Amino acid sequence: MKAIILAGGYGTRLRPLTLTKPKPLVEFCNKPMVLYQIEALAQFGVTHVILAVSYLSDMLRREMEVEAKRLNIKMSISQEKEPLGTASALALARQYLEVGDDPFFVLLSDVICEFPFDEMIKFHKEKNCEATIAVTKAEEPSKCGVVIYEKDTGIIDQFVEKPFEYVSNDVNAGFYIFSTSVLDRLQLQPTSIEKEMFPAMAVDRQLYAFELKGFCMDVGQPKDYLTGMSLYLNYIRHSNPDRLSRENGTVGNVLVDSTAKIGERCHIGPNVVIGPRVIIQDGVCLKNCTILGDSLIKSYSCIADCIIGWRCDIGQWVRVESTSVLGLDVSVQDELFIKGGVIYPHKTISKSIYEPKTLI
Repeated sequence: MKAIILAGGYGTRLRPLTLTKPKPLVEFCNKPMVLYQIEALAQFGVTHVILAVSYLSDMLRREMEVEAKRLNIKMSISQEKEPLGTASALALARQYLEVGDDPFFVLLSDVICEFPFDEMIKFHKEKNCEATIAVTKAEEPSKCGVVIYEKDTGIIDQFVEKPFEYVSNDVNAGFYIFSTSVLDRLQLQPTSIEKEMFPAMAVDRQLYAFELKGFCMDVGQPKDYLTGMSLYLNYIRHSNPDRLSRENGTVGNVLVDSTAKIGERCHIGPNVVIGPRVIIQDGVCLKNCTILGDSLIKSYSCIADCIIGWRCDIGQWVRVESTSVLGLDVSVQDELFIKGGVIYPHKTISKSIYEPKTLI
């Protein structure tokens, strides 16, 4: 079987992290986002993965070629000169997708879940339809496009975009199965699967909803990244608890890379991820945050509800909170307070930030 991963966007919602690294390679719980999908596909039995790429594609190509060899799968790159839209990305990759008659998976690159591919392909074949969408429950459906479908059959009737009144909390989970007949609907022009193709398929009654069990999260923006992190850490707690840290000073679910170093009298957790070669000095407090690789958190600083990017240097007695996101190589001087700061790469911060703002 084949799968195509749509990874051609600029990742604007996850800036400043995506200014220096394509979103599929941004680490989520110490692994590139897209690798969760590729490993799950390979484990299921997919032998050919196509990456639809555009932004920073050379970096993505190099890293994924290494992973393809490790997983013993074929990896093809479908290069967009500029992002075309999700359906157009499929049209550009037609040469790979039209080989053979088997259905193929389509995934958005920032979705994290348990990926029940086996159950989903069985459902798709039983329905003998053109397309199957994985659907999940949303806490705030008014912010999403809601999927209305027949609960007994799974057939999708319509989509309601960001409803003002409650109609359902079932939303598109961000991965699909397509039969090869879908290729006849594609055109090489800016087109969206979700906004144009799916409504047309629903009118033709060729579109079905597969209900996901367990957690599922689009982690493509900071708040959702942190929510997804806590959900995934809880999943690890129940599925493979030995991966979580049990060191003194850790509270709740904490994932620490083996190369990281943590000082004395620290309070780490709950819901914390510490990346490779990170140094946490004495007396640091971390809560609901990710510290990406090669960063330094100096003594007695407190980081809460934030993402600290690669190679950052956080001074002593610093407090960072309120969904702050620091890009590559940001330095924060001692005794500062940062609330909701979005700080672009290679900046040195010498004054406190008391209200949410972006520093370019």
